[in-house]
Amino acid sequence: MAAEKKNVMKDIKVDKLIINCCVGESGDRLTRAARVLEQLTGQQPVYSKARYTLRSFGIRRNEKIAVHVTVRGEKALEIIERGLKVKEYELLAKNFSDTGNFGFGINEHIDLGIKYDPTTGIYGMDFFVCLTRPGARVSRRKERKAKVGYPHRISKEDAIQWFQDKFEGVVLSKAI
Repeated sequence: MAAEKKNVMKDIKVDKLIINCCVGESGDRLTRAARVLEQLTGQQPVYSKARYTLRSFGIRRNEKIAVHVTVRGEKALEIIERGLKVKEYELLAKNFSDTGNFGFGINEHIDLGIKYDPTTGIYGMDFFVCLTRPGARVSRRKERKAKVGYPHRISKEDAIQWFQDKFEGVVLSKAI
């Protein structure tokens, strides 16, 4: 055979993108951060509460301190592209997890193309990308649930290779 067949079940795709913006306090700054996330994604963000009281940080248990939003599909790819453009398509090897997911952070949301508003301020945020393969649903479905086989799982090396192919990114071994 001249051409090798490609297994479409081995294709890696983005399952979801989670964007987290932790302000560390409730009130006006948190609602402004939620507005920034809504501008970026077009979705309503969810508030996260503190797990326990930390007097040194000035937060109490069950106080709202962060907002996050989950984006799927084409919109997720477009936002990842904008976030990686800020990072100049360079990530560290430690940004990738053993289960084939990766994350990175940006310091200023205005780098993503959102116009600066003095009343809002500037917020940093964390991007976390979950990768998956077709057929991963077998581990989450209700009936006939099964484990995903080891050859079908996404490893750290698979995720790095996908990142380099998809975005022509550079993975550094350590920070410069």
